[in-house]
Formats: sequence, C-alpha cells, structure tokens
Amino acid sequence: MNQLKQFPGGLEELPGRVSSQAPYGIPPRSGRHRTGFWAVAVIFAVTVAFSTVPTPLYPLYEERDGFGSFTVTVVFAVYAVGVAAGLVSAGHLSDRTGRRPVLVAALLFELAAAALFLVWPALPGLLLARFITGLGVGMATPTATAYLQDLHIRAWPGAGQSRFEAVSTAANVGGLGVGPLGAGLLAAYAPAPIRTPYIVFAVFLAAGIAAVAVLPETVDRPGRPVPYRVQRVRSYGGAALFCLAVACASAALAIFGLFTSLAPGFVADTLHQSSPAVAGAAVFAVFAAAVLGQSLSGALSPAVRQGAGVAAEAAGCAAVVAGMALADPALFIAGGVIAGIGAGMLFKAAVALVARAAPAEVRAEALATFFLAAYTGLVVTSLGLGLAAQLATPTTATLWFSGFLAVLLAAIALLGRTAGGGRHRSSPGPLSP
Repeated sequence: MNQLKQFPGGLEELPGRVSSQAPYGIPPRSGRHRTGFWAVAVIFAVTVAFSTVPTPLYPLYEERDGFGSFTVTVVFAVYAVGVAAGLVSAGHLSDRTGRRPVLVAALLFELAAAALFLVWPALPGLLLARFITGLGVGMATPTATAYLQDLHIRAWPGAGQSRFEAVSTAANVGGLGVGPLGAGLLAAYAPAPIRTPYIVFAVFLAAGIAAVAVLPETVDRPGRPVPYRVQRVRSYGGAALFCLAVACASAALAIFGLFTSLAPGFVADTLHQSSPAVAGAAVFAVFAAAVLGQSLSGALSPAVRQGAGVAAEAAGCAAVVAGMALADPALFIAGGVIAGIGAGMLFKAAVALVARAAPAEVRAEALATFFLAAYTGLVVTSLGLGLAAQLATPTTATLWFSGFLAVLLAAIALLGRTAGGGRHRSSPGPLSP
C-alpha cells in the first residue's frame, strides 16, 4: 500500500491496481471467479505445454537436417532468451493494463510460432519460432500466475494460499510435461510427425484465446494513459529471500533443461529407442514427478520442503549420471523421476516465496523479475551443457552438470538459513508483505 502515498490523486492515478474491492477487503465469494481460476490454470498449462512440443521431435529434426546435440542446446537457449525478452518487455504490463489483454497477446505469439513451425521447418525457422515461443511464455508466465492469485483471493476469501501455490506450479510444470508426451504420441502414431503436433496445439491455443475473452478481469485500468516502460528489476521481501527463490527456481529449471534438451537424443542414440513417443514419455515422467513432488510437499513447512527438494535433486541427478554411464534406461528414468520430485518441491517453494512477499499492485512485476533471473541462469546452464557435450561424451558433460548443480544446491541450503526462507510465514491476504 506504500504506492498510494506516491500518487496524491488516489487510486485512479495508480498505474494499475487490483480491482476496486481488493485494497479495502476481500470481495465476496464468486462462482465466476472460481470458474475463471480453473480456466486460467488450463490455459496456462496449454501455453507452457506448447513450449515443449519440439522436445521429442529434436531427433527427427537432427536426422533430417544433420545437426547435433550442441545445436539442440542452442535452440533451447534461444527459447530461454525469448522468455527473458518477454519478461523484460511485457511480463509486468498486466499490473497496469489488465491480465486478459496481456494473456491474449501471449497466446497470439504462441499461435504465430506454431505457424512458423509449420511453414518454415528448416533450422532458421526453428530458431525464430522458438524465440517467439519464448516471448509468449515470458509474457504469459507472470501474468497467468498473478491472475491465478487474484482469482483465488476472490473465489476463496480467507482460504490461504496453498491451493493457488499448488495449482499455479502444477499448471506450469505439469504443462511442460504434457507437451512432450502429447507431441511424442502424435509424432509416433499420427501422419506428418513434424507437423501434426503443432496443428493440434494451435487449435488448443486458439480455444484458449476465446476462453480468455469471457474471463473476469481482476485489474482496473488507469484513468489516464501511462507511459510504457520496460520491466524494472526489483526484488520484494529482501535481497536474501529473493536470491533464495531464484536459486530454488534455477535448480529446478536446470533439471528441466537437461531433460528437454539432451535427454531425447540420449534416449535415441544410447538407449536405442528412436520412437518420439518413448522420448516424450521419458521427459513427461520427470515433469509428472515434479507435480507429484509439489503435491506431496503441500503439508510440509517451507524449511522441510526446501531441504527435501535439495536432497531429492542431488540423489536423482547422481542416479541419472549412473544410468547414462551404464546405459541403463531404468536407472536413468528413475533418477529423472527422483530429481523431478525435488525440482517440483523447489519450484513450488520459489513461487510461494515471491508471491507472498510482493504487494498485490506489483504482483506481476515481482514475478516477472523472479522468472527473468531464473531464466537468465537457464540460458547460461543450457549453453554450458551444450558446449560440454561438444568437448566430452554426453555422460561426462552430465557429470560436469551434476557438479554445477551440487554447488547450486549447497547455495540453496546456505541461503535458506541466511534468508530465513524456511521460517517465512504464510500471508493471510493479498497485500501482506
């Protein structure tokens, strides 16, 4: 509420605010807001699912165009750069212009990317389409997350944040897993394996745009035009808490990046499983485990959740390396599942820390800053993994990656004590710091 002092004219002069009832009390229970909450969760899941559609198709692209694992990691890094660009340019705009317009714009970017995948399937088109996909995801992620929290507050006043935290992270992480599974099955059993997945998901995206048009808005537009500005890099809740949240998210994204960039090639080349359905199922198992980890950790305290997430990621990554070294698919998948459980716990902890610390009127901005920092780390990790794969075998590169992850997980354990993140209280309402 400090921002009210900076705008003497009152609420109408704020750049944008949660709709009129929010600053003064929790609005009454609304069935329309409950329906909107679940609709946004599905739309969010479809949006991020589309971002991982190419994952099981990479071996098909490699076979057709002759590029290797490093090119795949570059393609993945280009996507992450697009996410960062979307976060910087538009991830915060829904705090001022409303949630619906920004979410529709994000879905339109995804549709444009789907069209590019279809009409320009060569490597340059793949790179451009991945960048545009990242732009859409960068716009959608903080917007949909903030939208879900707004709708949750109105639909279940006084109910606490556990439902919002579980659904928002499940939609995000679960969607990332559904994309490879759906695309892998379509590529394996439907005609035109490199085209059909994009057509199917384009239909889902178009349906999402139509659904957003009838959802309730939760942010009032300002009474006068507000000059555009890029995303401000601002942390809420203190630097130590923000660094803890970013470290948790980065550790989770690192596992997801490993499986969405290099795992399909490893499954095809080393495990001799060339079916896109198998590659998609292997990646889906990791993300499904992440959703399971989020669900299992719902009753845990933040400190216990972070500690369990760190331990599970470390153990799972070690099993992944052992599975690669022994060419043991069961151990490789088991390690991915264990690491996925830990990643889900850490990602849920990260989103909860940021969402609870940010005031309602800058919720999307705070989340955009958080995701920007996390995805910037993902770019560096992905490119580093790709370069390592060029200098050594995939198993050795993954071993190096495990060493990097071990350092990051140790930093999380240290920051958890420094920031007091494990003792961070649950917020009773949308404006609590």
